[in-house]
Amino acid sequence: MPASDLDLLIEAANEAGEIASGYYTADPQVWHKPDDAGPVTEADYAVDHMLREKLRSARPDYGWLSEETEDNAERLSTKHQFIIDPIDGTRAFINGSRDWAHSIAIATDGKITAAVVFLPIRNQMYAAGRGTGAFLNGERLSIRDRVGIPSVLAAKPNWQPKFWKNGTPPECDQHFRSSLAYRMCLVGVGRFDAMLTLRPSWEWDIAAGSLIIEEAGGIATDRAGDPLVFNNPFPQVDGVVAGTNAAHSLLRDNLA
Repeated sequence: MPASDLDLLIEAANEAGEIASGYYTADPQVWHKPDDAGPVTEADYAVDHMLREKLRSARPDYGWLSEETEDNAERLSTKHQFIIDPIDGTRAFINGSRDWAHSIAIATDGKITAAVVFLPIRNQMYAAGRGTGAFLNGERLSIRDRVGIPSVLAAKPNWQPKFWKNGTPPECDQHFRSSLAYRMCLVGVGRFDAMLTLRPSWEWDIAAGSLIIEEAGGIATDRAGDPLVFNNPFPQVDGVVAGTNAAHSLLRDNLA
């Protein structure tokens, strides 16, 4: 990974935060995507436009994958790709919650090599480079296994009996946050032991957070326990299970 890639992502995330904050609680225009794919705001589009211009100007040979840009096959022929969610947690953004984030990552040969998740309203900048550690506002993150019932971030549908052996999930303290990227960061910072999402997951939702968890000492896989691979022709992975080694094993061992 070029040493300056992570610095570039941090700079871009700060600019994204300035743009999005100008729309926050200012009644931005909202549209609803087809097929019940969720809302999108003028702030999402404004951030996406800035990031595309800034990042592709800096790295013209990198491919581009963003939730708010129409996808095409050009990225599949590139070695490196930007994987972007301009605003992860758009519903939270619309509702005036603080739990939304800019999720910005770079993939190289299918692996995330640099990652930033920035929550402007909380002033939290999570950043990670492969092999160089994960950080929150410059302070190194390190998670470890804990004794007792694990705390797990997941949406309610993930606890349905059909997903679990014998129809029963393991005993967990169940919690929720709107943004998938933020959930992953809360695991990386050690506030929760694990997160999971068992439905197919868009790459832009989980790319940056997966590296932050890994570089903090945790593990992030798909629901089958296989490594996460990015820049797929159809940009989804088969769910995510991520957390400390012990919590990850507990969840994986109990999945149907």
